[in-house]
Amino acid sequence: MSQSQQDIEQRVRLAGSNMFELLLFRLGEAPGSEDRELFGINVFKVREILAMPAITAVAGAKPEILGVADIRGQIIPVIDLARITGCRPKNGPKILLVTEFARTTQGFAVEEVDDIVRLEWNQVLSAESHSGGRTVTSFARIDGNVDGSRLAQVLDVERIVRDTLPGQTTEISEEATGRIKLKPGARVLAADDSGVARALIEQSLTAMGVPFVMTKTGQEAWKVLEDLLARTRKDGTEVADHIALVLTDLEMPEMDGFTLTRRIKSDAGLRHIPVVIHSSLSGSANEQHVRKVGANAYVSKFEPTELANVMRGALRAA
Repeated sequence: MSQSQQDIEQRVRLAGSNMFELLLFRLGEAPGSEDRELFGINVFKVREILAMPAITAVAGAKPEILGVADIRGQIIPVIDLARITGCRPKNGPKILLVTEFARTTQGFAVEEVDDIVRLEWNQVLSAESHSGGRTVTSFARIDGNVDGSRLAQVLDVERIVRDTLPGQTTEISEEATGRIKLKPGARVLAADDSGVARALIEQSLTAMGVPFVMTKTGQEAWKVLEDLLARTRKDGTEVADHIALVLTDLEMPEMDGFTLTRRIKSDAGLRHIPVVIHSSLSGSANEQHVRKVGANAYVSKFEPTELANVMRGALRAA
């Protein structure tokens, strides 16, 4: 079995258990204290971890951009996570995390890498209900769901890249997406934990003329479906009369998109609803991965025209 295939099989096994692996790192002392807080990023977004290479400063770049680095013949921007989070590294960033997601490759400069931990998604809690920070999407309870567990802040890297790098804005219009017609009374159920991703999805669905219900986690989306199941059993309708398609992210607190997809496809009252996975985890390996868990289609973030075309295809095939 090739290494790529082994990676796919590993991800499927983790997804089947509502689990994932989190790379923990530190950025320096937190603002106003001497504490060196833990931060995290999903392992599957990290291509490689390197000692900090030579950085070439770029004239006119934002202060959050350290410059660019030549990594195996590819010139990539290097983002200063310590500056973005307000942390103070004592000896400067020593490690470069080379990441691939949302059709982009970039480096994140960090002070040090701490560990890789395997967690259940129910150990991850949404940050939106616990803090006002824009750059943190969730908190991971490293020691399990116990009082006093160490917490790692999971950064909203999609927002960081979009806010920091040039050329990351996306034009969203009806001309780009076209209109999608659903049967009367039906909506799209969408789930994504990133605030910036939800805003882009809402703009795209609005441009398509598609009514929708937006949720922040797989658990919230599943609750919507459970409530509809209970209601339709009473009034004799089908959930598919109300939800035409489910559009879900993969990485979400409480319940990930894999588990949500598996639950939908294993329920007789829901399995005919098409599920489109809309993820920043890009690449052919991830496409194979999501199909193995039963999704009808996969689209990498974020191209509204492609999103609309994939949704049309899934709806036609349903």
